[in-house]
Parts: sequence; structure tokens; C-alpha cells
Amino acid sequence: MYHDPNYIKDRDEKTNFPNHRRTTDFSNRLPMISDHCVHLGAQTSFNLKPSAAPNGNNETLTAKAKGNATEIDAQDVNSKDRVNEDKSEKAGNAAPKLDCPPVGLESLRVSDSQLQASTSLQAAFGPHRGRLNIQSGLDDDDEYGGAWCAGLEDKEQWLQLDVLRPTLFTAVILQGRSSIWSLHWVLTYKVQISNDTERWKPCMNGSQEAIFVGNQDPETPVLAQFPEPVVGRYIRINPQTWFSNGTICLRAEVLGCPLPDPNHLYPWEPETGSKDKLDFRHHNYNEMRKLLKAVNEKCPDITRIYSIGRSYTGLKLYVMEISDNPGKHELGEPEFRYVAGMHGNEALGRELVLNLMEYICQEYKRGNQRIIRLVKDTRIHLLPSMNPDGYEAAYEKGSELSGWALGRYSYEGIDMNHNFPDLNNIMWDAQELAKDTNRKVSNHYIAMPEYYTSEEAMVAPETRAVISWMQAIPFVLSANLHGGELVVTYPYDCTRDWIPRQNTPTADDAFFRWLATVYATTNLVMANPERRICHYENFHQHNNIINGADWHTVPGSMNDFSYLHTNCFEVTVELSCDKFPHASELPTEWENNKEALLLYMEQVHRGLKGVIRDKDTKVGIANAIIKVEDLDHHIRSAADGDYWRLLNPGEYKLTVWAEGYMPSIRYCSVGSEPHPTLCDFNLTRTPEERVKQILAKGGKLPRDMQLRLRAMRVRKLRVTTKILNRRRQRKQQTKASR
Repeated sequence: MYHDPNYIKDRDEKTNFPNHRRTTDFSNRLPMISDHCVHLGAQTSFNLKPSAAPNGNNETLTAKAKGNATEIDAQDVNSKDRVNEDKSEKAGNAAPKLDCPPVGLESLRVSDSQLQASTSLQAAFGPHRGRLNIQSGLDDDDEYGGAWCAGLEDKEQWLQLDVLRPTLFTAVILQGRSSIWSLHWVLTYKVQISNDTERWKPCMNGSQEAIFVGNQDPETPVLAQFPEPVVGRYIRINPQTWFSNGTICLRAEVLGCPLPDPNHLYPWEPETGSKDKLDFRHHNYNEMRKLLKAVNEKCPDITRIYSIGRSYTGLKLYVMEISDNPGKHELGEPEFRYVAGMHGNEALGRELVLNLMEYICQEYKRGNQRIIRLVKDTRIHLLPSMNPDGYEAAYEKGSELSGWALGRYSYEGIDMNHNFPDLNNIMWDAQELAKDTNRKVSNHYIAMPEYYTSEEAMVAPETRAVISWMQAIPFVLSANLHGGELVVTYPYDCTRDWIPRQNTPTADDAFFRWLATVYATTNLVMANPERRICHYENFHQHNNIINGADWHTVPGSMNDFSYLHTNCFEVTVELSCDKFPHASELPTEWENNKEALLLYMEQVHRGLKGVIRDKDTKVGIANAIIKVEDLDHHIRSAADGDYWRLLNPGEYKLTVWAEGYMPSIRYCSVGSEPHPTLCDFNLTRTPEERVKQILAKGGKLPRDMQLRLRAMRVRKLRVTTKILNRRRQRKQQTKASR
């Protein structure tokens, strides 16, 4: 819950402020910290581009290209792929390049109690709302304002941040107010620094106080680098001018490097990060391809790289397959996928998927038995970037400057999360029409509408590629990784009758809730009951899971399409309040999600599995329908006859049938252990089908079959005769009554 914006915590009290940032040692080049701000030389330079990881966690894999067509070959990586080399050695005695990260307003590492303001328009617009990219509630008068807004309109207003220890401040990023009803932003502002809140020193530009340029619209983040870095504990943003038709409102982020504290004078929690030696940085398209090749080269026996298509601009949609037999579907082995980057600016999922493939490779080689079992028993597919065009646009701006929406859409401006066929309403409309006729309506494998498959349909090439991928591989379980919130959503995502939001469960609601709970309770941030909400939705009350349609309706979502058009169950994971966290935060985000990513994959082995075979030939039967009693959602067997039905523990009655075969019924039990129950079926062909099969081969019907067919014809003739006789009798009775 939000803190009272008027409540200022005792500064001598140790606050709950986890440090996720990189610490750079400036002890050799900083003077002693005095009661006033200290300025460094102007030759210091800054970099806001997505950067390398903290020291010690940036083991970049390298590899040579292979000639195999399924691999990425050397010619596919041009000269632009080269990682920028450190040029500091060529710079002689020039000052080292500093890359100070955000202090954490957007990512919520900064607590509400660390923010203070001169005045506030009202509690909803208190200093706790002055965070970069924070989103407002739907109404301007609700309790979740879209910025800090001053209560007075004069040049004495300020937003103040206490970073709890001496910090080298390098820049401020400013944004206007999030609102769909009004326009407010700051045009120019000053910055003051202090060590004690009593004496404030302005940031200077030479001999004059620096005036920084703010915003020209509410949403575009604007970076203002200080003429010289300054050291202090407190920083104030002091608006000077603002949009004439609005008032003083702003959202902000501050860039700064925490300074060494060898005497432990300041309350501070120990640094967190990761002990895993992974490539913790943001990877653009070329760097991503290098990483894929590196992992494949390091673990060639269990990995394969393939492409499922291209983006609008021609970038390939690469997938990393991880299996003990890559390139082949193994009978009885379930297929799993993670999809990230559907919205290109939601970059955390992309990096987590890349880290995951590195981690699995390393741990497999190290002999980690859990990872070995996962690789041997599961065929894993990892798509790190479904929208590479959008990601490149956001990456070019940088993690703090891409704003809330830049890169979200495809190059053509399509939101891919609304771009799949809306099969929900097709199914619901058919069910309504069938009520009066008692006609059965399919509850699975619903066909795509004809208009959607035409070339004129507004369907992104990336969406078409993913649909073809879904149809080609019998996926069982998937998760779609997003960002900007902390919650796991499950189908349906679309409401009936176009209601804005309403709980709209599937037939498998209980298992979907289990899947969502597995991730939400294992993610370290979601599982923290003390965490602050991201924007304006309090998902704590739902245990950090929610039916997608009960949050907001999303017609044409990938989750719903996956459930209604294929056998695959899929949820959406909103990974972080910050869509594009700074590279220095990636090690901690990996630790927050590592166990959840692994445990969720292991859920693909829950429920029932088996093979449906022809009783006589023992050959697997494709497209056999598997029905679970009291669950109005069927699945189908794969090309080899194998199937997987995700279910919670319990006793189930299964009915299986296929074209040309007699139905078969079995009772199967699902236990609580994390492995499936084997439930095979052997189907017998119908007599008609057996006759067709024998005659098609030019064979002669066996004597016993001839007798059975003759007996069937006699029975059929008798039944038909009885029906005809009854009709004649009714006609005669009708005539007699007249």
C-alpha cells in the first residue's frame, strides 16, 4: 500500500532500502566530502545506453560460427555485431568513463519515505507519485495521481529525494504527468544538493546557477546531465516554469553512483546481485545473436538455434531449443516454450530468457541433476524477442529514456497482444446459436476465421510466424513474459459481451490458477508482502494472480488463442514495475525470477500423459480427441499419437475417440508428485473402417468378419423394417380416424 505522503521517516532510523545498484570506487579521485556539494572535473563523460553488468557478473560467452544450416552462420553477423571495446586505454590520462545508474525511483528501490515535497496538490499527487513512468488511475480525482503536483504555483516548490548516503549525482530525467484528461509538465527547473537539508548548494553552470530544460509533452522523458557531477545525500528538483495551461507536475528519475562508506556511517543494506556468471547486460539484435551462438557452441549436444520467421524490417525471430535430442520431437516428451518481447520495450523478459539459456547450459555441464532431468525430460523452446523491431527502437533511446510506450508496438504500429484471432467470441456466439438446436459446439481447436487468413488482414508478420510455430509443434505449456507490473494473469483475457473487465474463467480455471500461483509465490518480489504496488492496481488482494479479463479485456490475446486453437496452456507474467530496468539491476532481477522460471517449466510434467495407438497395428493415432469428464475443454493427440493433459491431483474419467475408431474409456488418477501419470489407450477400428482397410489392400475378408457383417446387416434390416411398419400403422390409424 502507499505510504502517507506527509509522513517523513526519521532519517536516523534504518529504512528498508535494498541496494541493487553497482558501486564504483571513486576513493582515489574524490576529495573528502564536506558540508557542501563537491564538483568533479568537467572532463568526466556519461553513458545512458544499456550498459555492461556489475564487475564480476559479466562473463561473456564467445564462439565461432558453425556451418550447420540450423545454426547462425558467420556471414549472418556483420561488422556492426562487434561489441564496443573499451577505449579508455587510448585516451591517455583522460578520466575514466562513468556510468551511474538510476537511484531507483522507477524501480521502487527508493521507498516512499525517502521522498518529500514542499507542498502537494492533494494526497493523490504527493511526492510518492513523482516517479518516472508511474501510471495514473483512470480518473484524475482518484487516489493514484500520475505525478507529484505542487499545491502552489510559484518558483519555491520542490521535490526532494534522500538517497540515504553520499552519492555522486550526475543527471536528472524528467517527465510530465500521466493523465488522459489533462496536460501538465515542467518546462525548466533548477537542482540543489545538500548533505543535511539545512544548507543547499545549487548546481552551477560555470559561475551561474544552472537552469535545466524540462519537458515539451507529458510522456517523453528528458535527460539533463549536470555540467559537473556533484556529491551529496539529498537532491531537490525545483521547477521554474511550467506549461501555461497546466500546473507544476513532474515524474522523475535521478542518476547517481553511491560512494564508498568504509566506516559504515550510513544505514545501508548489503548489496544484492547474483553469483551466477551470466552475461548481465542489455543485448541488441546483433549482440543477442552472438549470445545465442555462444551458448550453442558451449553446449552443442543439447541446443539448437532456429528461426520461425522475420519481423517487418527483416530481423529474424530466433528460438533456442534445449533438449537432449535437439531438432526432434521425442515420443512422450512434452514441449515447453517461453515467449518474451511481444512488446519490444518490455525488455526484462528478453534478458531473463537469454540468461536462462546460459544458465541451463552451464548447470547441465556442471552436473546439476535438476537441470539434467529438465533437459532430458522436456523439449524447451525459448523465443527471447517476438518484436525485435520494437526492441531496437527502445534500445536506441536507452533504458531510462524510452518512456512508457516507445517500442511497444510493431514497426507497423500493431499491438501484438491484440493481434491474434479472437476465437473467444466465435466460440461464444456459436454456443448461443446452438442453445435452441442442441447442436454441439467445439470447445477446442477452433479454426481461424477466413478474414484473418487473407493477405489483406492487418496481421503482423511476427504474429503470423508465431501462429505457424504454434501449429507446427505440439506445445503443452507456455508463458508470455511482459513488464510494467508485478502480477501473473491467466485466461481468459477477453470478456463476454465486450464488458471492460469481468472474471471470465476457462474450463481449466483451477489448473490455470495453480500455474499462476506457482510463479507468483516463487518470484521473490511478488512473494514479498511488504512491497509497494507499482502504479494503481493492488494485486496483493488477489495474491498477485488475476484472471486476465478481470484486469482488463484483451480480445485477440496470445494466451486465449493458444488455449482455444492448440493444446497449449499459457499465462502472462508481468515481471517488474520497470519495463526496461537498467543493466545494473539485471543480476538482482535474475535472482528474483530464476527459481520461478525453473519451477514453472517443471509444471509441464503434471497431470496425465500417454500414447493413443491402433490396437492391431500399435501405430500411434494422430488427432484423437481426449475428453475429461466434467471439463468442457478437449485436447488432441500429436502426430505420433502422444498426448499430455495438464490436471490437478484427482481421479478422472477419460474418453478417447478418433475417426474410424470405437471410443474407449479409462479412469486415471493424478497424484501430487511433480510427474505425470501414464494413461495409454488402444483403440479398435470400427467394423466399417476395418472392411475399408482390408478391401483397399485388395484382401479378402476373413470368415468371422463376413459372418459379423452379415449379422449386422440382418439386424439393421430388422430395425429398418420395424420402423417402416410403425409408420404404416400410424398412417392407417390416421385414415381410420377420419
